Amino acid sequence: MPENTTRARKDVGRYVSDTLRDRYCAACDAVYAMGAPIRSETDVEASFGTTHVYQYGPERPERPEGPGGPGGEARIPVVLIHGAGSCAATWYPNTPAFAADRPVYALDTPGDANRSVHREPMWQSERAAQWLDEALDGLGLDRVHLVGASYGGWLVLNAAHRRPGRIASVTALDPGGLEKVGLRFFVWVFVSLFATIAPRPLRRRLAGWLDQPVLVVPELRAMVLAGVRAYRIRRPAPLPLTEQELASIRTPLYVVLGRRSLLLNPRRQLERVPRLVPGARAEIVDATGHGPQLDHADEVNRRMLGFMRDVEQLSTRQA
Repeated sequence: MPENTTRARKDVGRYVSDTLRDRYCAACDAVYAMGAPIRSETDVEASFGTTHVYQYGPERPERPEGPGGPGGEARIPVVLIHGAGSCAATWYPNTPAFAADRPVYALDTPGDANRSVHREPMWQSERAAQWLDEALDGLGLDRVHLVGASYGGWLVLNAAHRRPGRIASVTALDPGGLEKVGLRFFVWVFVSLFATIAPRPLRRRLAGWLDQPVLVVPELRAMVLAGVRAYRIRRPAPLPLTEQELASIRTPLYVVLGRRSLLLNPRRQLERVPRLVPGARAEIVDATGHGPQLDHADEVNRRMLGFMRDVEQLSTRQA
């Protein structure tokens, strides 16, 4: 019998066995090693389980230049929320740039394959917003920039709608939450997983065709394969926010879309998001699909940090 690490429930994600969990975590550590050095790790208890958090960045945050100048407020921390089925290691191309600029907290979402412990279902909109708010409270963070990718994009958009109080800004990277997830996206996920076991020369060609960097980064490929074997997700695809819910968002919002995204229609959202959300910024990144922050990390990092600094400077002028 497998060594179940959590009580088996149909509505809670779990590892198949302790052995597979340990193998997966080792594969994750190889990906973390490609990013910024982890300064500390902590566990935060909340209503739906234990959230594992990785902290990056300087011991003492830099003082901003420009409005507010040296001696003004410290840089607002960034909180990173990864996509479905994975862990905070997927932010490895982004943590160096963020950590050089400000404190960074990368959360492992309970219910996905990572070091968090999932105890109660939290896929419902209000529960998901409560989880994130409790996690931020447990970290002692009263003002944050939220950044979420894919399913994490839905989580941060949902938080901006339901629990905006401590959120300075939201950046959503090819996010869920804007459209109903269609069949073509699930086909892409299935084909991408199948492609991970293809011969190496074929994987390189498939990586370009599928816009899938996992196929050409050995550490990522090993992590994905280990996660599929080790973990069982028990969560339906989230429902998109309604137009009324999106229109309620007053938090500064930046949406980054992949031109070849199969999760959503980027041209439609390029027009729709700024129309519905006052002051929102939306941009399309060329030559990428569902992972602009992976395929064009330097450019997307620059854009994200620029957006956050703009938000901070505007807040300083209005204070």
